[in-house]
Amino acid sequence: MLELLNELPPALKWPVHFMAGVTTLCYVVSEITGNVSQVDRLWAILPFIYTAYFALLPLWPTSSFLGVLPYVPENVPTELFAGYSPRALLMLILTFVWSVRLNYNTYRRGFFNFHEEDYRWPILRKKLPKWFFHLLNLTFIAIIQNSILFVIALPVYEAVKQPHAPLETSDYVLFIAGLVINAIELTADNQHQSFHRYKRTGEIDKNEWIGVNIQWTPEDAKRGFITKGLWAWSRHPNFLCEQSCWVIINLFPILASSYTKLDTNQFGFVPLWDLVPSFVYCSVFLGSTPLTEGITSGKYPGYRAYQQRVSMFVPWLTPIWGFILQLRGKKEEIDRIVYGDGVIVKQE
Repeated sequence: MLELLNELPPALKWPVHFMAGVTTLCYVVSEITGNVSQVDRLWAILPFIYTAYFALLPLWPTSSFLGVLPYVPENVPTELFAGYSPRALLMLILTFVWSVRLNYNTYRRGFFNFHEEDYRWPILRKKLPKWFFHLLNLTFIAIIQNSILFVIALPVYEAVKQPHAPLETSDYVLFIAGLVINAIELTADNQHQSFHRYKRTGEIDKNEWIGVNIQWTPEDAKRGFITKGLWAWSRHPNFLCEQSCWVIINLFPILASSYTKLDTNQFGFVPLWDLVPSFVYCSVFLGSTPLTEGITSGKYPGYRAYQQRVSMFVPWLTPIWGFILQLRGKKEEIDRIVYGDGVIVKQE
């Protein structure tokens, strides 16, 4: 392991060492407290730390106390820290916007309370053998999740390695797209929070968050899950935006003019290696969303109708699902359950 770390490019040594330390700390704390959501609380913080390290390389000293504080080894190529990369700085700003939005949503859900744990972990803890859950905590929850949060910051490192030239059209387009995606995700978060507040209190707050202008009804609360606003088009609009944001960040260095044919294969396609960060991040949602939906469908009988009517992620597939249901003569019934007052009451 030490030999592998020594073979890392110099600019990756501090963030990898930092990741190893955070991974160890998260695992130890989770085992001591019995709460495995330590990485979940750091989810919106760690990618920003790694991104800031790469984008601000000229800022760091060449040594660090015990390797804890950021530093740049003396053998880092001079061109990487001779000046700031405008592209990397733009990616850092977008990552900061993403981090603020997600941290805000985490805070208002009360998830920074160290007693809180993601509701899926206790369910898995009950279903899995004790030894297997401990293994899951070590491998996936601690090691793999921390690794993912490091990997998604690597496109910023790629941008730093490119010539520190002025920004291009692709940079501005991607940056605006990233801001729009974060605004949509904030709207989805606000709608979700508003629905659950109405579900708890039965009252609609006159001072709603941005993007929420929905008149919830008792039927909505009785149904138990949100089907209005952005959620009428996608079962997980927040997950879709989350993945889209990091795909956009991954594309910054790839769409730059300095990403030459030398970086592509003989057919001119982008090699899969350069797309690994976004692939890895999306795989988390592709793997965890079915588990989330399995739990939800067990709680709310109408959720299976919602799955038939609304696409998991992509909004423009929802009209297609509706057309298929129309051909099968089931659309009116499904729409009544999902959007209307046809609430299915769970039988005890």
